[in-house]
Amino acid sequence: MGPTRGTAPWVDYAAVFDALPTPYLLLDPDLTIVDANRSYLHATGRAADDVVGRHIFDAFPDDPDDPEARSTANLQESLLRALRTGRPDTMPVQRYNIPAGDGFERRWWSPVNVPVLDAEGRVVLLAHRVEDVTAYAEALVGSGPAPDPGADAGSKGRPVLDLYLRGHELRDALTQESVAALRLDGLVEVARSLGAAQTLEEVLDVVVGRGLQALGAEGGVVAELDGEVLVLTATAAVDPHQRRKHDRAPLTGRLPSSVSAATRAPVLLPTRAASLAWSPEMAEILDATGLVAWASLPLVVGPELLGSLTVGWRVEQELGDREIRLLDAFTALLAQALQRVRRAERDLERLAEERALVTELQLSLLTEPAQPEGLEVAVRYLPASAHMRIGGDWYDAFESTPRHLDLVVGDVTGHDRQAAATMAQVRNLLRGVSVTLGTPPAAVLSGLDRAMARVGLDCLATAVLVQVDQRPADDGSRLVQWSSAGHLPPVLLHADGGAELLTAPAEMLLGLSASASRSDHAIRLTPGDCLVLYTDGLVEDRRSSIRHGLSRLVAAAGAAHGVPADEVCDRVLAAMDGGHEDDVALLVVRAVP
Repeated sequence: MGPTRGTAPWVDYAAVFDALPTPYLLLDPDLTIVDANRSYLHATGRAADDVVGRHIFDAFPDDPDDPEARSTANLQESLLRALRTGRPDTMPVQRYNIPAGDGFERRWWSPVNVPVLDAEGRVVLLAHRVEDVTAYAEALVGSGPAPDPGADAGSKGRPVLDLYLRGHELRDALTQESVAALRLDGLVEVARSLGAAQTLEEVLDVVVGRGLQALGAEGGVVAELDGEVLVLTATAAVDPHQRRKHDRAPLTGRLPSSVSAATRAPVLLPTRAASLAWSPEMAEILDATGLVAWASLPLVVGPELLGSLTVGWRVEQELGDREIRLLDAFTALLAQALQRVRRAERDLERLAEERALVTELQLSLLTEPAQPEGLEVAVRYLPASAHMRIGGDWYDAFESTPRHLDLVVGDVTGHDRQAAATMAQVRNLLRGVSVTLGTPPAAVLSGLDRAMARVGLDCLATAVLVQVDQRPADDGSRLVQWSSAGHLPPVLLHADGGAELLTAPAEMLLGLSASASRSDHAIRLTPGDCLVLYTDGLVEDRRSSIRHGLSRLVAAAGAAHGVPADEVCDRVLAAMDGGHEDDVALLVVRAVP
């Protein structure tokens, strides 16, 4: 017996289940038989090995010789209601013929389907209980043709039978309405999910999950049009061999998916016979999937054909106007979702290609920096991590005069191809103005303002221009002058590890005024010192303030003292890494000790 719970011993529930005098099956949520008690096996004349582990409708299919058989359809609707609601579902008396020998034996049953819930209220099993009422039903129906209502003999049970049949029809009608309502609710939820889906994978997950459930279907195929061929994008309950075999189906083929797409009209195969008669390929598909009824509809948005949706059921269907309208609504939702995510993917691919081309252009413009004796210059350029953002950041390092090394970092406003093209113009103008004038930085930036106005370069840009004297003083230090056009302050990293921002009063951006007043500032760069120039992408983060970003940068620079300029770049970038939302240009100059 095992351990006890409180004062009562644990019960051997498996033994109790097997000893129950009423026939019972236990099903998992996929409607696979996991156990059958002795009473059930006795009532059906089957052995446990014949039914356990099989889908209930594979073990007990409809009688193929009974044209009015709806046994499996009625039972499936009741089982699915119990699964969805978590409540017992009592069915009216059913005529459900069961396999016997080489044929089927006519039987009548009174079924109840009871969900078994886990601690969180989820259905983990279904208990399918039946009462065999064949003797009672046959006594009412009789074994021959229905008696003449005016005759005395055999007419006694007819009013009772008529009452039963009317009740059965009413229950069927109510059941159909209930199923339709549940499917409509499911379709509303599917519409919400498809509307929120952002990728093809998310759309297909909705289709093969909630979508098939809303349609009451057990399998399905989404095929997308690629030229004159349909390519299987998603499948559910389709054998891998079948998927590989029909992975690319021509529009001229005879599969329902091909025909519905080619004709832009639904293909409805509600019975096994209709499916088998449709095309030779269907016999193999039915055997591999266990799905006997099929419907295929074209995926169309306006004049655009996207492909087709095909769904299948284990039991034969009545595909009337209501069911077809539900299929049409679901297919329209799927087509719109597919079109939306496919267009978004194409847009992203186009932007990524454009981004790659512009980045390549930027890198081709950002030439190798000058490397005069006694100075190390290192540069880095990182495109924004968001591939749709194309920036106008740049750096430059060139000898404007035999005595001066000019260092520049700048940023043209905007994030598009125009910003990248304008950046190239501003960079080249700055080079030309500096070499031509040969003046300190403030005068060069003022000259650049005038040149931009003269050539009609309508843009705004920030920049910091630094000039380093290439001839050191007796103590080895070098004069450094700089001027800033609305740019973030440089960072001075001392040889001993101290770091500070070189702050100065803010001055106008480039492009605002051809007569803007600009100022020069000066420091001494001693051996081992570094100067760090950068663009705002390095320190800006929408999760924190720019002041916080600058503090992090000063700390990162201080931790990188005493190493070559290249390594200073790498250490600063590593310390400031946060998935940059904007381009980053970084330039480090170091006075060699």
